[in-house]
Amino acid sequence: MCYSLAQKHLVQKMAKNLLFVLLRTLIILIFAVWIIIWFLKPTKFWTKKWRTVEDSMQITILKYNDFVVYTFLIILLVMVGLVYLYLQPRILIKRRIRRYITALYNPLIVKSPLGMLSGIDVLVISLVLTLLVWTFYVRISNDYKKLVPVKQLKLEIWQLKFLRMSTRFGLMGEICLAFLLFPILRGLSVFRLLGIQFEASVRYHIWLGTMLIFFAILHGAGTLFIWGINQQILNQIWNWQKEGRIYLAGVIALVTLLVIWISSLPFVRRRKFDVFFYMHHLYVVFLVFFLFHAGDRHFYMVFAGVFLFVIDKLLRMIQSHPKTRILSVRIFPSKIIELTFPKDPSLSYTPTSIIFINIPMISKFHWHPFSITSSSTINDQTMSVMIKCEGYWTNNLYNILSKESESDRQTKCTPVAVEGPYGPASFEFIRYDDLLLIAGGIGITPILSILQELASAKGDLSHRSSPSCIQLIYVAKNSDDISLLNPISHMVLNQTSEFFNLKLKVFVTQEKRGSSSLRELLSSTSIRQTILSDMKNLNYSLGTGHVNPLWMSAIVGFSSLVFVLSLCFFNQFLFAPKMKSSKPKSPSSVVDLFLLCSFLIAVACSALVAIALRWRNSRSEIVSTSWDNQDEVMKISAMEGASTTTLEEHEIHYGGRPVFEELLHKMESEFSGSNVGVVVCGPESMKGSVALACQQTCRQHNKADSKRQQRPPFFVIHSLNFSL
Repeated sequence: MCYSLAQKHLVQKMAKNLLFVLLRTLIILIFAVWIIIWFLKPTKFWTKKWRTVEDSMQITILKYNDFVVYTFLIILLVMVGLVYLYLQPRILIKRRIRRYITALYNPLIVKSPLGMLSGIDVLVISLVLTLLVWTFYVRISNDYKKLVPVKQLKLEIWQLKFLRMSTRFGLMGEICLAFLLFPILRGLSVFRLLGIQFEASVRYHIWLGTMLIFFAILHGAGTLFIWGINQQILNQIWNWQKEGRIYLAGVIALVTLLVIWISSLPFVRRRKFDVFFYMHHLYVVFLVFFLFHAGDRHFYMVFAGVFLFVIDKLLRMIQSHPKTRILSVRIFPSKIIELTFPKDPSLSYTPTSIIFINIPMISKFHWHPFSITSSSTINDQTMSVMIKCEGYWTNNLYNILSKESESDRQTKCTPVAVEGPYGPASFEFIRYDDLLLIAGGIGITPILSILQELASAKGDLSHRSSPSCIQLIYVAKNSDDISLLNPISHMVLNQTSEFFNLKLKVFVTQEKRGSSSLRELLSSTSIRQTILSDMKNLNYSLGTGHVNPLWMSAIVGFSSLVFVLSLCFFNQFLFAPKMKSSKPKSPSSVVDLFLLCSFLIAVACSALVAIALRWRNSRSEIVSTSWDNQDEVMKISAMEGASTTTLEEHEIHYGGRPVFEELLHKMESEFSGSNVGVVVCGPESMKGSVALACQQTCRQHNKADSKRQQRPPFFVIHSLNFSL
C-alpha cells in the first residue's frame, strides 16, 4: 500500500515536471516564431509567400492575416505564460546555480547614459536596435529600387527619396509603439517569467517611448518639409479623404504624443506629478488618431499591446474598486510611516512584490507603488508597506495620519483602494548558498520581506536548503532610521535555532558617533503606533477581488475571440455588401470605425466576465481578525530575553559610507566556494558601487593562481528598484 502510494506521488511529480517542460518549451517556441516574423516581414521572401496566402484568404471569413501575424502569437504567448505562472509553485528551490544564465542578471555596464545595464538589458536593447536597423535598411533599399512619383507632388529624385525615408521613419515609430505597452503590463505581464521587476521593466517603456517620439518627429518633420517645398502643406493636411491616409489625424496624433512626452520628462514628473498623470491619459486620443492616420493594417502592428494593456487596466480597476481600510499606522522618525491592511488569507505573494495605493481623501485618481514589507507566509491576514513622505501626495498622507494619531479619540478608519500585489513568479533567493543584502534608506523595505520569508522557510522541513549565512548591510543617514529594522529586530536580537545566521552591519553616514547602543536603536520606542479598531463597516480585504492567472488567461482568450467575431460580423454583413471589390487597397476610415467598435465590444464582454468573477469572490464574508499588539509584545519579549552576546557579531559604524570592495574582501573567507546572491536596493550611486566592487572582486579571482586552496565565491547581483 505504501509502495503504491509512493509510486503514485512519483508519477504525479514526473507528470508535473513534464508539463512544466512542455509549457516552457511552448513559450520559447512562440516567442521565437514571433521575433522571426518581425525580421522576415520586410523581406521579399515574406512578401511573395504571404501575398499568396492573403489572396487565398480574402474570400473566407478568416481574412484578417495581419491580426494573425502581429497579434495572435503574442496573445497566445501571454495566455500560455499565465497558465505557467498559475501552475508554478510560489517558492521554487534550485540548488544548482547555472552561471551562464545568472550572468544575464549581473550588471555588464555600470556607468552609461541609460544607467546600470544588466545582461538582459543589453540583450533587449540589442534585439530592438537590430530589428529597427534591419527593417529600415530592407524597406528603404526596396523603395529606392522602385520609386513611383506622386501625382499631386512634382518632386525631384532627392526629394522623393527624402519623402520615402521620412515615411520609413514612421514605420520605425510603429515598431517602437508595438512594443511600448508590454513593459507596463501588471497582471498580464510575462516579464515575471524572466524575474524582471515591474519597476525595472518601466525603464523599457521609457526607452521605447523616447525612440517613438524621435522617429515620429523625423517622420512628421520630414514629410512637412517636402510638402513645404511644393507649397502643399494645407492642401494635404486638410484633405480628410474617404480612403487613404488621413494626414490631419497624423498631425493631431503627433502633437498629442509631444504633449505626453514633454509632461513625462523627469523634471516635470517629479515636481508636477499631476501634470504627468493627467497628460499621460491622452494616450487614448493618440491611439484613436493614429488608427485613422495609419489605417487598420498598420494598426494591427500595435494592436496586441493596446489590447492587452486595456484588458489589464480593466482587470485592475475591477479588482481595486471596493475600498478597504487601513488597519494600523506606525509612524517612524524621518517622516516614514508603516501602513497595515487586512488581507484575505488565501492571497499569497512573493517577497519584493509591490502594491499600488490610492487614498481618495488626497486624490481619487493618483495611484502610487510601494514595496511590501511583510510576508504572506507569516502574516496570513495582514499586509504592510512602508512609505517615505517626501512628495506632495505622501506628505499629505503623513499629515492626515499624524493628526489622527495625536488625537485622544480613537482614530477613524481611512478608506483606501489597493491594487496588486505584483511581484516575481517565485522566491528565487532561497536557492543561494549565502545571501548578501545591501540597502540604503527606505530601500530596506523589500529586504524586510525577504528576511521574513527566509525565516519562515528556515523553519519548514521542506526548505532545508535555504541560505546558511546572511549578511545585511544597512546604510542610513541618521541613527533614528535604524528603527526601520523594527519588523526584523527579533531576528537580529534573538537568534535562536529557529532563525538563520544573520549578521548586521549598520553604517550611519551623517553622524560621527552615537549615544545609544544597537539594542536601544533597534527597540526604539520613538515609534508612535495607532490601532484602527473601528472595523464594523469593513466588507473588503485585499485578495478577495484578485483574479488568478488561469482566469486571466481565459478572459484574454475570450475577449480576443469576441473581437475577431465582431470584426467578421461588421465586415461580412455591414461593410462587404457595399463594396464592389473584395477589399480596398488603402486604409479606409469606415474599416477603422468597425475595428474600433469591435475593440469596444470585446472590452465590454471581458468587463462583464471580470465583474462576474469579482462578485463571485466577494460573496464570501471576511473573517474578522483580532489584530492587536501581540506581535509587538512577542518582539519586545524576545529582545528582553536575548542575551547580550547575540549582538557581538553585529556592527555599527558612524561618520562614513561603506567601502564595498573592502567589505567583500573581508567576507571572502565566510563566502568561500559559495554561490552568493547579492541583493541591493537603494540609490543608484550605491548600486553602482556594489556592482563595481563585485566586478573588481571577480577580476582579482580570475588573475589569482588557479591552484589556490579555497574556491572563490560567485556573486550574482539582483538590483531592486523601490521607486519608478
